[in-house]
Amino acid sequence: MENFLLFLFMSFLLVILPGPDTGILIQNTISSGKKSGIKTMFGSVAGLLVHTMAVVFGLSALIVKSAYIFSFIKYAGAIYLIYLGITSLKSLTIKQEQTGMEKKHKKSKSHFLQGFFTCVSNPKVAVFFLTFFPQFLSAGGNHFTQFLTMGLIYILITIIWFIFYVYLIDFLRAWLKKPSVNNVIQGVSGVVLMGFGIKLALEKQP
Repeated sequence: MENFLLFLFMSFLLVILPGPDTGILIQNTISSGKKSGIKTMFGSVAGLLVHTMAVVFGLSALIVKSAYIFSFIKYAGAIYLIYLGITSLKSLTIKQEQTGMEKKHKKSKSHFLQGFFTCVSNPKVAVFFLTFFPQFLSAGGNHFTQFLTMGLIYILITIIWFIFYVYLIDFLRAWLKKPSVNNVIQGVSGVVLMGFGIKLALEKQP
């Protein structure tokens, strides 16, 4: 593996860029607390692990080259993000006094699966891994091991950043949960997630 420090620096910059994973992480942490944020993070990490293994075994190249597979994953991810955005906007119409059944339903949501599906259904991650990782391959090294190492390092950086993010949001949660602030955040989150979904749907195959 070549230019290791450059790889670390570039990976960190790419991890902190806001994306669908960050959007759903913020929303779940604000709405349900630190534990939900951590579960969402682990879901995203599981999705990244799937993308890493896809690169290692050459599946990402197949996804990128196949118009049908790329389109299927792309539209599935877009529909899911738009659904999450609409759900966030609909929550603005729900009063604070919810019934016990509604509360139970909210608690039963799998934030892990939300994080997982948001990440794994984004073909842009597969394209990114496939174009970013090869730039740091050492010609004389084992490509399988190098791809796996880079994927695991990228995942570790993601975990560290997301944990910091979750604890920061949880620290500010009392203020963020104020009705006026929360309504703005829910509205913005809904629009942003729908925007990511529409942007993903319009993404062209590389």
